[in-house]
Amino acid sequence: MRPSGRLSTSLALAVAVVAAAIVSLPAWPTHAASPSAATADNARIHWKQVTAGQVKLDGKAPLTWGIYQPDKKKQSYLVLILLGHRYLALNIRTETVYNVLPDDLQKQGQDFESDPLTKEDRIVPSTDWTDKDVGPEERIQLTLCDYGRILEINLPHTLYLY
Repeated sequence: MRPSGRLSTSLALAVAVVAAAIVSLPAWPTHAASPSAATADNARIHWKQVTAGQVKLDGKAPLTWGIYQPDKKKQSYLVLILLGHRYLALNIRTETVYNVLPDDLQKQGQDFESDPLTKEDRIVPSTDWTDKDVGPEERIQLTLCDYGRILEINLPHTLYLY
């Protein structure tokens, strides 16, 4: 059975309207084209001092040390360590250590502010990474190949109060 002339004309008009609506829709946004995604990765980091943490080199606390973590929970896998006069940035997810120049950090009271510190040309060789949950703390242990020493960091778990 063939549709009548009036029905086929209205059907053709409806198809044309739907096609025009689809063509006029904006393109689906992609992650790579999103300018906010690029700025989020390159945003400045505010490093807050972790006062309840602890740093050890070969089982002993260094004379001067400090632990800093970003104030944003999304970046909690990053840790900034002060060992004497040397700063190291750790990416716990990728098990990578980066050398940080003091000029990269801007002092903000007890805290620091910086651009992202994970630069490929500043990787410090490291091996034997372990990450353990030891009750109220997370213990990260690794060997710094340039020092030939074992670095141990104890970070308190963050409390999530709902």
